[in-house]
Amino acid sequence: MDSTPLNRYPGRVADVGGVPVLRALPNRARRMVGAWCFLDHAGPSHFDEGPGMQVGPHPHTCLQTFTWMIEGEVLHRDSLGSEQPIRPGQVNLMTAGKGIAHSEESLGKPDFHAVQLWIALPKEQRFMPPRFQHYPVLPRFSRQGLQMTVLAGEWEGQRAPTEVHSPLVAVDMEAGQPASATLALRPDFEYGVLCLYGDLQVNGQTAAANELIYLPEGGSTVDVQCGANSRFILLGGEPYEGGVLIWWNFVGQSQEEIEGFLANWNQGIGFGEAVASPLPPLTAPTLDGVHLRQR
Repeated sequence: MDSTPLNRYPGRVADVGGVPVLRALPNRARRMVGAWCFLDHAGPSHFDEGPGMQVGPHPHTCLQTFTWMIEGEVLHRDSLGSEQPIRPGQVNLMTAGKGIAHSEESLGKPDFHAVQLWIALPKEQRFMPPRFQHYPVLPRFSRQGLQMTVLAGEWEGQRAPTEVHSPLVAVDMEAGQPASATLALRPDFEYGVLCLYGDLQVNGQTAAANELIYLPEGGSTVDVQCGANSRFILLGGEPYEGGVLIWWNFVGQSQEEIEGFLANWNQGIGFGEAVASPLPPLTAPTLDGVHLRQR
């Protein structure tokens, strides 16, 4: 059992479209895990009244948005003309590339629980054509008392169908009963572990539900102990050389680049056709007086 103190990065609470979220990435001390540059744990929420989650049309650049649905249903619409509900156990993957806009709306279900991530595209593919893909079936199996679903990359000999462009992995792991497991890691990957609910220990140390546990390159295994009815997500990937800049919903490589994305959105150009959503488009925050820098 590794007794080295864990690298812990507390998340912060935000509100997205009326849903409380724990934002684990980016944070001040840890901006990325591999190419994963954004990690929101949204919910669990229960809507007795009101429309649920409502996020109007907004833009993205140079990234993939990755939504893993645990509870509830959300309708995705985008500027390519896609209109796709996502339900529990499914992934929506939207490749922004040179620019895309989309909206997200609850479909009337009372409960909502999801993990929403961004993947920074490799520098040479940042401006690829936008695309939307829906994945209703993912590899799902049991190992060491854990129910595992491979969301991206390869894990335990199973490969997810999700089309990503960097060496990375994401696995949802759930324990109905108390379980202890030793998970094999790739030494060339760095990893992050986020407890979604229940009790979790990583290498013998408690992992709180509001913090990201970071595992640097070089490790070959990690020990996890789960209480009954516990769930966590494991992310990993090769470190992303040079990092990225993030402002609002844009990923870029320089302030000038992001200022250009912002100007295009404000002028209504560069993000495809209008999204067929009844919700009004989101207004971008100003960059006046802001100096972006990579960490």
